[in-house]
Order: sequence, then C-alpha cells, then structure tokens
Amino acid sequence: MSARADKETRTSSAMENRSANRNSVPNLNPETDSVGPPSALTYLDPHYWDERFSSEEHYEWFKDYSHFQHLIKSNIYTSSSVLELGCGNSQLCEELYKDGIVDITCIDLSSVAVEKMQTRLLSKGYKEIKVMQADMLDLPFSSDCFDVVIEKGTMDVLFVDAGDPWNPRQETVSKVMATLDGVHRVLKPDGIFISITFGQPHFRRPLFKDPKFTWSMEYNTFGDGFHYFFYILRKGKRCNDEKEDEKCKDSSISLYQDELEGEDYLFRTRFDDDED
Repeated sequence: MSARADKETRTSSAMENRSANRNSVPNLNPETDSVGPPSALTYLDPHYWDERFSSEEHYEWFKDYSHFQHLIKSNIYTSSSVLELGCGNSQLCEELYKDGIVDITCIDLSSVAVEKMQTRLLSKGYKEIKVMQADMLDLPFSSDCFDVVIEKGTMDVLFVDAGDPWNPRQETVSKVMATLDGVHRVLKPDGIFISITFGQPHFRRPLFKDPKFTWSMEYNTFGDGFHYFFYILRKGKRCNDEKEDEKCKDSSISLYQDELEGEDYLFRTRFDDDED
C-alpha cells in the first residue's frame, strides 16, 4: 500500500470511529455525518464560529487540561496575570481558576462566544475572570501588562490555508507575525507566551525565533502515542548562543494517531495534504 493510500485509509478509519464530543458539537455537514465542517478552510470564516458557538456548549481542542496541567503549574504562578487568546467555549480559564490563578482575561473574535462564556462563568461564580471581544491580530491592551499569554489551538487556525508548511503563504506569515508582535508587546519584560499546538518545532521555530523577538524558545510534548506541543517563549531570555535550544531537540514524531479525537484530525490532515 502506498504512503498516500495508507494515510487516506487511516484518516477515513479515524473519522468513522471517533465518537467523543459528538453530543456537544453541531453536525454542520450532515451529508458526511461529520462532527466538524466539511473543510478546514471553514475555520477561517467568522460566521462559522458564531453559528457553531450559538449551539455548542463546550469543545476542547488538543486534549483537556489534565493532560498538560503539570506543565502549566511549572510555568505559571498563582499571582500571574494571564491573557487567553481565542477562548471559544473551552474550559481552560476555569481550570486555571481552580488552580488558584484568578487574574485572567479571555478574548475571542466571536461575540457569541464571548457572551456565552460570560454567562457561563458568572453562573459558576467566577466573577474575577474577564471576557471580551477582541482580535488576536490587533490586541487592544497596553504594553507590558501581562505575565502570561496563552493560546490553545487558536493560532493553528491561521495555518489551515498556509500551503507548503516549509514555505507558508505570505498572507499566513503576516497574520502569524501580527499575532506574535502583539503577544510580545503586551507581555511584561519577563513574561512568557505559552502556545499549545499541533505545529512541529521545525515549522514553528522560524516564526517564533524571528530576530525582532527577545524571547527564548523551549517546548515539551504531551499526549499518548501522538504528540501535541507545549511551547514556552520567555521574553527577555533570548541568547545568541546556538546552544539556546539544547532543551528543545526535535524528536521522532508520528504523524498519525490510531484514534484521532474530535476535530483535531482536520488540522492534521490539512497538514498532511502537503506530504507525499
């Protein structure tokens, strides 16, 4: 069997077998009985998210908090001020709150997501968590105001039409750099940016390590048999020494997963479309 045929077989099998979150995700493609949109490109349409959030109560991208809680606790203090990019209907901010981190600001481009998140948090008594509508490409905050900025799968949306992952389209690069520029600006001088993503180091490193940024880069992985990446970018800690990334050696990573969860496969199969 060719690599292409094998890939298509695995993807088809994963789509047929996944059942997690089927009750909470709207069936937006009834012809294929898919829990997600017919194409990953749909994620770029703001109207899709408003429609989805209007009926979906909760969906967790890239594993739930328990899988990377140990990494959060190693990098975020309870006194930290935290900005979450693209909160959607994730429970990430609630889990951070339960761990004692109360100075949290969540943003999302969708007004529907923001309104529903505000209602949900208030109903649970999490009054300290702030939620507002904002675009991560143009953050409406003053410079040096957050200890931590965190995103979980939000930036991955920017890459769904990137084309060749080794040489992404300029439009994609421009959007990613606008996001990173804003994150770098709003972080305090010793702040950190945490990015939880599918993106492998050899694709993310050229963007994260652009000369304009002063942050260092390290990462961890989590997941069973299939790796998600937990990047930590520490502002003001960048070194000119090539040994800076010794803790970040690329590992041998499987591009497939026997049981892809929910919609995560859409990001991965989009990525695989550019491979033989």
